[in-house]
Amino acid sequence: MAEIKKVTLANGKTRYRFVIDVGRDATGKRKQLTVTCDTKKEAQDEYARLRNERRTGQLILPSKMTVAELIDAYLKSKAEDLEETTLDGYRNRLVHAREYLGEIRLQALTEDDVERFVAWLLVGARRRGGPKGTGLRTPTVDGVLGRFRAALRYAVRRRYVARNVAEYIEVPRKARKADRRDNQRPDPWNVVEVKEFVVGAREDRLFAPLLLSLMGMRPAEVAGLRWAEDIDFRAATLDVANTRTMLRNSKVIEKDTKSEAGERTLPLPEPVRLALLSFQVLQEAERATMGADYVNSGYVFVDEIGQPLTTRHLREAAYRLMTHLELRRVRLYDARHSCLTFLAVNGVPDVVLAAWAGHTNAAFTKRKYVHPTAADMGAAVTHLNELLGVTETRSDPAM
Repeated sequence: MAEIKKVTLANGKTRYRFVIDVGRDATGKRKQLTVTCDTKKEAQDEYARLRNERRTGQLILPSKMTVAELIDAYLKSKAEDLEETTLDGYRNRLVHAREYLGEIRLQALTEDDVERFVAWLLVGARRRGGPKGTGLRTPTVDGVLGRFRAALRYAVRRRYVARNVAEYIEVPRKARKADRRDNQRPDPWNVVEVKEFVVGAREDRLFAPLLLSLMGMRPAEVAGLRWAEDIDFRAATLDVANTRTMLRNSKVIEKDTKSEAGERTLPLPEPVRLALLSFQVLQEAERATMGADYVNSGYVFVDEIGQPLTTRHLREAAYRLMTHLELRRVRLYDARHSCLTFLAVNGVPDVVLAAWAGHTNAAFTKRKYVHPTAADMGAAVTHLNELLGVTETRSDPAM
């Protein structure tokens, strides 16, 4: 056992102190920890504890690291692994944790602190998208809390703290119910609305790119399509391998697909194939008109002079048409939900549905993207009629 020394402080009080080796730093230099206790017995017990934790790899050294410093370290650790847009999303989700908890010493952070943080997110954390100082939506709070949990898991792995105090903190169920009641999200378009949009958009210059959205492609995938590399008219297929997305709605980021499963080959429905052929002919005519001023970018989704368009342009074109056709305004991304719901209720197998969407997990596709309506449930009524013994239409007995 290390030598435990009796020391007398300047105020005359007696304490017991020892020094213990706790490992080596990045340069190989030995690190030591000095511990002072009130009694010799406390010092002996603390030394035994530290020695055992050092031996078992569980030793947590005292640290003045704050929550803000942890967030910086966590984001730095992710910088080499993540796309720029994904890292920006991580950074945005941790802004509130930095603001509310950033000055707290990490090793002093408690579950109570995190619960108070969640309560604040629900009532006063909003910065934009509504009155400043009001609460965030519960799905947003889930995202913030989930990313903060991940940062704390990093802290546990690096032995900055012994446990993750946010691991079992959840958004209160009462808040979830209130959010669902007060913020009902509009349903994706039904089949009739999709057909009305298709008919109304036929004469629009961007008819083909809009059709691609209606067949379940992400907006960034539509914006990233290239004629030579991705479109095969002879085989009637389309390769999804490149995306062009927006960072903070201003900077264009070109990269590969969102995930490995996102890189896929889709068959081209005949209406989409014909619309793409017409759009290609139109671009050839625009190229001839503009001559040397035309930009030969190679992308499918371009303006009249060949400049590549962005997901923002695609959304604006869709919203303009919705207003013109007096259709319910829904997110362009919800067209993906409409497509996948239509395929699901019409018997497309789950594994094919997930592959079409570019997902690895079929259960995720059905949970997040399939939203059957009452109209979609007509087939179930037919089967229930048979089950319940209704075989023919009967007249009203009162008549």
